[in-house]
Amino acid sequence: MPPGLLANPIGLAIWVFQRLETSGRFTGLENPRPPSDSTRNASPEAVEIPRTSRPREERGYGCCFVTSIPVLCLEGKSVNEPPFGVGRYSGLALSAMYSVEGSKLLSSPLFLVRGLSAIALTGVLAMLGATSAAAAPVGLTSAAHELTTEDVNAWLDGMLPSALEREGIAGATVGVVSKGQVMTQRGYGYADTGSDTEDPVPVDPQHTLFRIGSISKIVTATAVMQLVEQGRLALDAPVQDYLDFTLDTSFEKPITLRHLLTHTAGFEDKIAGVIAGPGENATSLRDAVTIDPPEQIAEPGTTPAYSNYSNGLAAYVVERTVGVGYADYVQEHVFDAVGMSTATLAQPLPDEMQSSMSKGYSFTGSAEVPFEINAPAPAGAISATTADMNAFMLAQLGDSSPLLSERTLEQMHEPALSTEELGGLAAGPRMTLGYFEADRNGHRILSHGGDLTAFHAQLDLYPDDEAGVYISLNSTGLNGDASTAIRDALSRGFADRYFPDQRDAAVVETTTAAEHADEIVGTYQVSRRSESTFVRLFAALSTVEVSPSAGNAVTISAVTDLAGTPVDLVEVEPWVWQEVDGQRRFAVDQQDGRVVAIGLNPAFALQPMSPSRAALPIIATLSLAVLAAAVLALPARWGIRRWYKVAQEAPCRERLLRRLRAAALLALALAGILWATVAATLLSDGAPPSAVILRSAQALTFAAVLGALPAALLAIHRAQPTENNAENPSPWRSRGAHTLRITGRIVLTLAFCGLGYVAVVGGLLLPSITY
Repeated sequence: MPPGLLANPIGLAIWVFQRLETSGRFTGLENPRPPSDSTRNASPEAVEIPRTSRPREERGYGCCFVTSIPVLCLEGKSVNEPPFGVGRYSGLALSAMYSVEGSKLLSSPLFLVRGLSAIALTGVLAMLGATSAAAAPVGLTSAAHELTTEDVNAWLDGMLPSALEREGIAGATVGVVSKGQVMTQRGYGYADTGSDTEDPVPVDPQHTLFRIGSISKIVTATAVMQLVEQGRLALDAPVQDYLDFTLDTSFEKPITLRHLLTHTAGFEDKIAGVIAGPGENATSLRDAVTIDPPEQIAEPGTTPAYSNYSNGLAAYVVERTVGVGYADYVQEHVFDAVGMSTATLAQPLPDEMQSSMSKGYSFTGSAEVPFEINAPAPAGAISATTADMNAFMLAQLGDSSPLLSERTLEQMHEPALSTEELGGLAAGPRMTLGYFEADRNGHRILSHGGDLTAFHAQLDLYPDDEAGVYISLNSTGLNGDASTAIRDALSRGFADRYFPDQRDAAVVETTTAAEHADEIVGTYQVSRRSESTFVRLFAALSTVEVSPSAGNAVTISAVTDLAGTPVDLVEVEPWVWQEVDGQRRFAVDQQDGRVVAIGLNPAFALQPMSPSRAALPIIATLSLAVLAAAVLALPARWGIRRWYKVAQEAPCRERLLRRLRAAALLALALAGILWATVAATLLSDGAPPSAVILRSAQALTFAAVLGALPAALLAIHRAQPTENNAENPSPWRSRGAHTLRITGRIVLTLAFCGLGYVAVVGGLLLPSITY
């Protein structure tokens, strides 16, 4: 721990966030269980998975904010969700930023403050000259491998077993489909690592249940589209028409099902209740969408901002329309319809399914992570086998799908929002009705990731190539990003092996590169954030910087390589930037010469941060540094006076003001401890912070802010020379010391004012204590 954090309550809270969320573990792994026969390296053509088990200090982190609590940053891997951490809310609440080529956006300690990223991908992006011309990715000429059962099995066996063992992942399950057929379903490692008295249980892809996290959202979208196809729902009708309660909104434009399925309804992020505490029961779907709903902070259809609540609301519309419970409807019309014989939304699992459920782990050899109860359940609660997921992928790809007609499937798989709604962001990857759109090697991919505390999954469909691949892991790994690296390597390797880039290189002239680069440079915040709760502080402290680089390139602090270094992005067409030597693309929406948003991936955008909020990190740092020094000075001052026997010759009024100022400093120290406790609780598996703790933290923060008043009065009093000040030759009364003390009191007063600024702008004093 940096020593200065002990004197900096907010800094300490931030440090706690970062440590807990990025460590992925709390103890070392000393004797990992040796791999079974199923985890032997069976192929010489194994795809290397970037090693993540190295000291955290060797890696850099960007700064972003993905949900509403601090987590870690983008490490240069292409995925669609932030799976870092083992914290109570770091899974489902963070889930969904994953798109095969998307940047793993933002999970971070100041919030999800430091956030996602993507492993550098193959392809060449050359800059032609230092001014305005840039080349699009150079076509690759490597021949595609034929996607057969034999080849894919050899490839998977050569890649995954050693990676799981090295990264501390207990078990994994993988499925691949192509041309209407199941190519493979494989299990690796253990569903139960065993104990001194119990033998380990290997993963069985046919029978072992794994959690799929936010991939469950695709099932919600499928259910909605079934009712749209039947004419019982309309994608563009006001969703209020289907509800039995009044949806509290902030804009005149109505929210529609299209907005809910594309994460553009404009809702802020809330994490309370996303994962139930120990001993808590599952929340009903109606309660999940009606009790303490999030506020709407953006106009519908304009701003991608990933939302679990939106998916739950869409599922509730299904429930209301069909007149039976959502889980019952999905069981009959999705699971049973396609032959997903063991898939379930049940939380907890019924007794007869318990033995089939894989256990979850932080890493191989760690204690079991309890089965998580998610809310709203449609957004992330499904448990399924790989056999189930293969059946689902085939149904999503097939011409004669038992789920939807061919035309409805095409509608579901098309980008759901146009330039009219998204502006310039439509030039980049967009959301379909349920999927993240991506492109690799010129092949269109529909993907979704899923992350809970221990389980981390990824599904990629290639609709034009009639193929799909699915993986789920039952551990986070020795490092918080191990599961991300493995999933990304599988997604990337699958695309490069079976669907390589054979396009001709194309050069795009971008004469506006220098001008546009200058215009997008600045400080940004992530669209998925909280605004109405105290968690707003972390969004405010979580800035993403867009900076100029050589040759008219720019860097985004949240978009890095594996070493944590921001990668250069060049403009390949007006207002569209692409990673040099990579395939990640980022579109910019600008209106009237003003940047409105930068698309990080289909469900996350960067928005320019207001000057008042952009100033908050520096104000917080300086103010808390001064106040921390003042707290430490209290006992030091008392000790020095006692040692030198210096009496305090001050009027009664000044002594009272000093005591009030000291009380405010003490209140700040106690508030810092409580806020750090809140942060640690949110990132742990324990019960959520109580209302007493939150209200006490707010009261102490308010009392600390009031310290500005006695501090200011003391500064004014000290600025008025007295006869004693002029005549006393003591070093305590010398002219230099007098000036220094006046300056100190002014600085301390400003620090208290800065604290007030942080508390107000950061939302620490908001009436609501939900989050």
